[in-house]
Amino acid sequence: MTTAETAWTEAMRYENRHDPYRFFDELRQTPVVQVADRVYVVTGYRELLQLAHDPHVSSDISRSPLSAQPGAHAQPDVGAEHMQAYGREASLIVSDPAKHDKQRRQVMRHFAPPHSPHVIPDMAAGIQSLCDELLDNVIAGGGATFDVVDDYAYPVPVAVICQILGVPLKDEPTFHGWIFDFMVGTDMGPDAKTEEGQARKRKGQESSAALTAYMAELIEGFLTEPQDCVLSKLVNDTDGPDGPMTPQEAAANAMLLLIAGHDSTVNTIAHCVLTLLRNPESIELLREKRELIPKAIEEVLRLQSAVQFFPSRSVTADIAVGGTIIPAGSAVHLLYGAANRDPKRFPDPETFDVHRPDNEHVGWGRGVHSCMGGPLARLEVNIALETFLRRVENPRLVVDPPPYRVNQVFRGPLHLEVEFDRIAEAR
Repeated sequence: MTTAETAWTEAMRYENRHDPYRFFDELRQTPVVQVADRVYVVTGYRELLQLAHDPHVSSDISRSPLSAQPGAHAQPDVGAEHMQAYGREASLIVSDPAKHDKQRRQVMRHFAPPHSPHVIPDMAAGIQSLCDELLDNVIAGGGATFDVVDDYAYPVPVAVICQILGVPLKDEPTFHGWIFDFMVGTDMGPDAKTEEGQARKRKGQESSAALTAYMAELIEGFLTEPQDCVLSKLVNDTDGPDGPMTPQEAAANAMLLLIAGHDSTVNTIAHCVLTLLRNPESIELLREKRELIPKAIEEVLRLQSAVQFFPSRSVTADIAVGGTIIPAGSAVHLLYGAANRDPKRFPDPETFDVHRPDNEHVGWGRGVHSCMGGPLARLEVNIALETFLRRVENPRLVVDPPPYRVNQVFRGPLHLEVEFDRIAEAR
């Protein structure tokens, strides 16, 4: 008989990255269940919503047992390595009100309405041009296949977030390597204990330190020479109600915005293509009725959550939820990817249904930590998917399932090879 502990271990194992959902289904037999010492996971939709809005659930990593250093002979709980990477200076995603609320206001002031209503809409034309340019590059290459991740999904959001933040795109090859190593090195499964896993962890820590230093130097430059970008505005905002961020706060949030601002979008674009090619009847439907593309994207976000969970939460008081009492001081993982397939909330949850009614998924999180970059990501994914459908003729998967990234939190294909008959000219 499978226990909650073994189901969780299997869900975190790399060889099951392409389909952790069968193990989430096993865990959902008890929608809130303990899977390790002081670690609970939540797979039920209703239970997840309850905890996402409960003030006794903290996102402050200093409160979580996962951030504590284990004893000399103790094994760290799953998630410890991931949290250590965020532990130098807390960004808003691993902070509680009122610190979280202040930092979120400071960021959103330069990112979205009402203070900056044009930042996201003004990116649309550039996103369209870049999508067309990338497909033109595939044509120029003369082949009949391309990697949707490397050749299409990745370059779009990274260029956009770099422009918004003020990170030089010429440095992308350098920080791409750092981010890749960091993500690979934050393995939360049993593979992390292997010799190879420990080597990935060390390399990830080195790359995380290098990225931190890079961001700190970039922000120092903005203090002496302000520019028209979000990071510069964050540390030079003397007119806003909350004042400027400290350079340390700005560096921590810059890392968050750079990583989350493109990685989850890459995963979503790739999963959109993967899902449509697994359901080829939907391709013609969306080509004929492009107004359904946003609904299709939301259904992909439900079916293949770009962020499966974020391992920073813990409870500050005993909480009764889903027939279980989570003791104060326990870590709790809200599994968005599992809740989005809860059959009590979504009938026939494994089916991709473009017309699914009442599709209130939790793919962008819920509560005060809901994804603030959701509007930008939706714009990027909508343009990228519409362009792919319009220009790539008769696309087919080369390998299914594709290879996946090591990281369990930001889950997505490492590569997605697609074969095609022809790529139409841009118009």
